Amino acid sequence: MPVINLNPDSPTRYDRLTMTLHWLTALLVIGLFASAQVWEQLAKGTPLRKELQALHISCGILLAVIVVVRLLWRLSAGLRLSPANRGVMNLMAKTAHVALYALLLSQIVLGFVFRWAQAEPFNFFGLFDVPTLITFDKSLKSVFGGLHEQVAWVIVILAGLHAVMALVHHYVLRDNTLRRMLPHGSN
Repeated sequence: MPVINLNPDSPTRYDRLTMTLHWLTALLVIGLFASAQVWEQLAKGTPLRKELQALHISCGILLAVIVVVRLLWRLSAGLRLSPANRGVMNLMAKTAHVALYALLLSQIVLGFVFRWAQAEPFNFFGLFDVPTLITFDKSLKSVFGGLHEQVAWVIVILAGLHAVMALVHHYVLRDNTLRRMLPHGSN
């Protein structure tokens, strides 16, 4: 069955920056989620647990920068491709993308407020300390921590569905949806 391109006049791939930011976001989300799952299995206060938490915090800050750059790029100059599908599938895809952006932004905010509620200093890969911009009552740390964990699960589930749908487009519908986000030469 041939690959379908419903709009032959549209570019076949996203621009390099859009692809790079997309895949960096995916890798960071997976790594952040995995690191939290691993350290939960370790005894509190162990060096490995503390190192994983410090790495998680630094990668979370990096994710914050990437998400902000990604949104600014998408809203200003990022290449917008015409949808591979019309109607309900297109509406569902757009809704999922908006939800992912909203969840990522809320997760970033929750990560910062959770850390500030813990009233412990933190830094970015040991390069500089992150200042406390807002102080919270320490009793709120469990609330922010619980929300941070719940949003993480929702992001992972929605991102998983996003990946599954990309594979459905590629292997079942045989359109260019997945190829548009892959570097040149990838199939």
